[in-house]
Amino acid sequence: MMTVFGISISYYTGKLEAYLRYKAIPYKMDHPYADQPRIRKLAGAIQVPLVELDDGRWLSDSTPIIAYLESIHPEKPVMPQNPALRFIALLIEDYADEWLWRSAMHYRWSYDHDSALQSRVLADELTTHIPAPRFMRRWMIKRRQITRFVKNDGVTRDTWDHVEAGFFNAMRAMSAMLATRPFLLGSSPSIADIGMMGPMLRHFATDPTPAAIMRNDWPHIAEWVARTWNAAATVHETALLDAVPDDAAAMLREIAETYMVQQRENALAFADGKKRFAMTVQGCAYKNMPVSRYRVYCLERLREEFAGLSDDHQQQIRTLLSQPEYALLWDGDVPATSGHDVDRATPFARGINVYDFG
Repeated sequence: MMTVFGISISYYTGKLEAYLRYKAIPYKMDHPYADQPRIRKLAGAIQVPLVELDDGRWLSDSTPIIAYLESIHPEKPVMPQNPALRFIALLIEDYADEWLWRSAMHYRWSYDHDSALQSRVLADELTTHIPAPRFMRRWMIKRRQITRFVKNDGVTRDTWDHVEAGFFNAMRAMSAMLATRPFLLGSSPSIADIGMMGPMLRHFATDPTPAAIMRNDWPHIAEWVARTWNAAATVHETALLDAVPDDAAAMLREIAETYMVQQRENALAFADGKKRFAMTVQGCAYKNMPVSRYRVYCLERLREEFAGLSDDHQQQIRTLLSQPEYALLWDGDVPATSGHDVDRATPFARGINVYDFG
């Protein structure tokens, strides 16, 4: 049985657990922070989730972990067979991982009720080995999280409303896709559903402020969260679509206008050796954004996925993703060379601190 080192309210731990539960892959949970020296030595970084296999090998980075597990657990695959649909599913997963993160962390740590609740959870789960009073450990956690993952990731008085709009836009886009079927791309979960479980399961459906919005305004999204979490009990065979559905249009437009803009500006800044960059997203100016090496790596991987498609499927994708922002995925005008995982050994490559911004 593999050991998953994660956190009970973690974005990416929840994503991986949703996958493992659906595939009925046995695992046990542990947390890495009381055993940091050993784990850092063996895995490269304390970046949850991490997986330790019975044979002593370590896996890091949720997306490559899932890709590896798919290769050895082919039953009920989450990767669509249609290559164009598979690419779109991976694009949605990437958007969930790297764009909705900001909205999720904002709701958790910018609102007093949410931060009070979750700082208690993290203090009791992760910091009991620190010889300090509980109130001090809670204060340390809140200060660290809001400084590193909210203020340092572009959430200011000027961007606050737009950051929250990202949550609302994602809910609307998902609603369109779930209007006629139980999952985003079919009657069984795909990697798009698993990716969206990152922000939706342990943040938007759990933190008090966004959870109340979800229950009151989008209860069918709350149902989808529970449905995906319990899919092993209700879905017994793969039933994914064989083409990109028309109702994905709102989701793809949102990704173009938000995540693709961020990816372009981040990659340009990284190539220029900068530590910060500015971007304007849907008319909202973000002025002091931290450059992320890992997000350049994500762009590299999406470009590789596109390059691996046949000419016919590439043309399908170009036609489907007609917004100019999507040219980033196939044009080489913007350099994307992260220097991370150059041998493409993930999930067995040594991890990096993905959100070590700035």
